[in-house]
Amino acid sequence: MKDIVLINVFGDDKPGVTSSLAAELSGFGASILDIGQAVIHDDLALGMLVALEPGRATAETLQSAIRTRADALGVRVRFESIEHRRYQEWVDQQGKPRHIVTLLSRQVMAEQIAELTAVTVRHGLNIDHINRLSGRVPLDALDTHSSACVEFSVRGAPADTQALRADLMELSTRLEVDIAFQKDTPYRRNRRLVCFDMDSTLIEAEVIDELAKAAGVGDEVIAITEAAMRGELDFQQSFAKRLSLLKGLDESVLEGIARNLRLTEGAEKLIATLKKLGYKTAILSGGFEYFGRFLQQRLGVDYVYANELEIVDGKVTGQVSGTVVDGARKAQLLKQLAEREGITPEQVIAVGDGANDLPMLNAAGLGIAFRAKPLVKASAEHAISTLGLDAILYLLGFRDREHGDLS
Repeated sequence: MKDIVLINVFGDDKPGVTSSLAAELSGFGASILDIGQAVIHDDLALGMLVALEPGRATAETLQSAIRTRADALGVRVRFESIEHRRYQEWVDQQGKPRHIVTLLSRQVMAEQIAELTAVTVRHGLNIDHINRLSGRVPLDALDTHSSACVEFSVRGAPADTQALRADLMELSTRLEVDIAFQKDTPYRRNRRLVCFDMDSTLIEAEVIDELAKAAGVGDEVIAITEAAMRGELDFQQSFAKRLSLLKGLDESVLEGIARNLRLTEGAEKLIATLKKLGYKTAILSGGFEYFGRFLQQRLGVDYVYANELEIVDGKVTGQVSGTVVDGARKAQLLKQLAEREGITPEQVIAVGDGANDLPMLNAAGLGIAFRAKPLVKASAEHAISTLGLDAILYLLGFRDREHGDLS
């Protein structure tokens, strides 16, 4: 029977280590059953699981040759003989469900890693790989706008997915981090359309509240808006009530509000990167088309669907034209856009913060509650509250250096 040997190599990273060791193994006719390499702070960790043909070489002669080569390279080496039973158990793990667990924070702390990995173990998941997706940040550059992300590839099927998600949500709330748990499927990097809510998602404001302030009815409208976003009021009824309070507002106010809208952290970077990667983007908003078109020009968004504010003789009438874009309409538009782009809803990402975004988030392959109200965050499959909108790129598996190279 073939000898199976696990070779672990450690030391300073330098060119030629893998090449030199592989060349030594080739002289023994070794086959590579598994291989992995990581470099952490210029320190190399290389692992190779090899099988030797009977009669051609023994594990002892192989180890002696590899040790000599490792000494010449200035690296350390460790060997372990693997029983055939243990190897077969490893092979049998193939095909088990895989998931991706993503930890998002301003700065990754040991406590976060310890508690997150404890949760995965408790739910029967085994970690195969750990990768840092965020870039290298100098110590003196860590601040409230830093981004840190660690991705875990885990194997296994949790006995109770809802219980696992509940534990992850409790952990994210207590440690003030974001944790995403998603199936590792081919769709992850094959999504082609991203649909955004506008107010309090792409921009740091509710436009209807800004219009209300200009009309002198700010407090009344803001109270109705907050109740609607929490899911306490029906969207269409609350929308009609808020609109009616804007009657008589001068049309000239709109341009000033549009020019003063603040983009949400990471919005510009995210959309620019998505465009370079070939994604299509859309604004599906219960707000107003005027402001959606303004953002479309500024950011280069492909599609805009929102409510058309009715204006007569230069004054807001307190009505909208056409079909009101509520939660159900957003979900419908998402499906229509997917069909138009020749993709499935599974290939769509939806991002929003309010209760009227939930149908859209549920219709998409990846629904993300962004800095959302508690009800929405609890109901959505994924949530980002700690970082900016560009953290969505981490959920897609992109490293900072990958989209940085696109600039």
